[in-house]
Amino acid sequence: MMLAGAVVIFGVALLLLSSWGDCGICPAMKEDVHLFLNGTSEEYVEYVKQYKDDPEILENTEKIKQCVDSTLMEEDKAHANGFIEKIEASPLC
Repeated sequence: MMLAGAVVIFGVALLLLSSWGDCGICPAMKEDVHLFLNGTSEEYVEYVKQYKDDPEILENTEKIKQCVDSTLMEEDKAHANGFIEKIEASPLC
């Protein structure tokens, strides 16, 4: 579980770094991360579909989401969400 949690946190960190200086996450990325960690597979696939309506990508999106849901514990997801909140609340941002 530690490896899966580390992968999620690494991915979130990369998303935050893409904001280049203000440490904020654009609303679309914030919603993406929220649904990825907390939503259902169907909700997440529908969200991704807004940006890329390709059957192969959507199939892989569903597989990845199901893998995350079956691998990450609620505690891991809570840690990832807390990590995002701490970064956004940091006075250094």
